[in-house]
Amino acid sequence: MKKYSLLFLMIAIAFLTALPSMGQKLNTLTESEKNEGWMLLFNGTDFTGWRQYNGTTMPKNWVLEDDAMKVCTGEGRTPGQGANGDIIYHLKEFSNFELSLDWRTSKMGNSGIFYYVKEVPKQPIYYAAPEVQILDNIDATDNKIASHLAGSLYDMIAADPKTVKPAGEWNNIVISVKDGKVTHTQNGVKVVEYELWTPAWDALVENSKFKNFPGFIAGIAKSGYIGLQDHGYPICFRNIKIREL
Repeated sequence: MKKYSLLFLMIAIAFLTALPSMGQKLNTLTESEKNEGWMLLFNGTDFTGWRQYNGTTMPKNWVLEDDAMKVCTGEGRTPGQGANGDIIYHLKEFSNFELSLDWRTSKMGNSGIFYYVKEVPKQPIYYAAPEVQILDNIDATDNKIASHLAGSLYDMIAADPKTVKPAGEWNNIVISVKDGKVTHTQNGVKVVEYELWTPAWDALVENSKFKNFPGFIAGIAKSGYIGLQDHGYPICFRNIKIREL
């Protein structure tokens, strides 16, 4: 009997210990996260810190919905046609960091997360910035190439598709960059690992669609903005937070 009482006590303690994290409000930081140096890039109520890439304000096709920021199909556009709605967090550039965010795609959705973004006039956000892919792996038209699936280093290294939740459900991605060493962790599983500014990186670029991009040829920057893509599909983002390493 004492054995079972001890077991029930241990379960109760574990449950009570987990309660704060289970009940954490969206788009906030716990005291532990604050002590670890995390900062929010999205407060859940407005677009403070964000603006259009190569612009001055937020694009009109971004809205606030269900405690998330959402990019929508631009007016007069069809799905798959972006409306110049790529955005960056412009208040600070980051070098060594850990970025965590939740994303949810619509059916057939396609988008991306960029880091080390540099604004170059008349050039797109992906001109010289690595992209972590966001995709509805099941129904998106761009699901035929393994390195184009969600969590992948786009067109370079494929992520395990079994780690992705389907359209309509929330996924979490953590991107860690430290002295050129990069990992993508999707829903708690490390799915991609690579190192920037190395011969191996150069080979990845040479075998990708970026091999003739002047920005990639010149070399990826060693710091820059965090960016989110408007690819013409409804995509939601929340719990966007970062800490410097």
